[in-house]
Amino acid sequence: MDHQASEELVISSDKSRLDRALIHTVLASAYWSKGIPREVVERAIEGSLCFGAYKGGAQVGFARVITDEATFAYLADVFIVEAEQRKGYGKALMAHVTEALGRLRLRRTLLATADAHGLYRQFGFAPLEKPDRFMEINIPDIYQQGKTETS
Repeated sequence: MDHQASEELVISSDKSRLDRALIHTVLASAYWSKGIPREVVERAIEGSLCFGAYKGGAQVGFARVITDEATFAYLADVFIVEAEQRKGYGKALMAHVTEALGRLRLRRTLLATADAHGLYRQFGFAPLEKPDRFMEINIPDIYQQGKTETS
């Protein structure tokens, strides 16, 4: 489904429109997924709700949501390509994503990020209320450890 976010920006949840090569290039150099293999990006896209942001038909942004569509979602891999940053596209993308998630009436949506806290705060994200209730398995350098049988 396409959404005209502004005069020049369209946001779509149609996975067939995604520029998967661009997404992989950006994610492979991002601090949170450095070195991620293309096939892992492909699997992640297939198992997620995805939102592409397009200017003049070219993809300029992306957001991915992992969810059961009933109670929980995890927002991941949000980006606007560097040349198109600081134009309000990130805000427009997040407005569309949070509107779509709002329709699902989820109890909790999580996000892990080292930056753009101000942007996410505008859409209701806040530090964990009770961080002592959360645990994780975190392998931040998994993509630098070499190929595994599943990657």
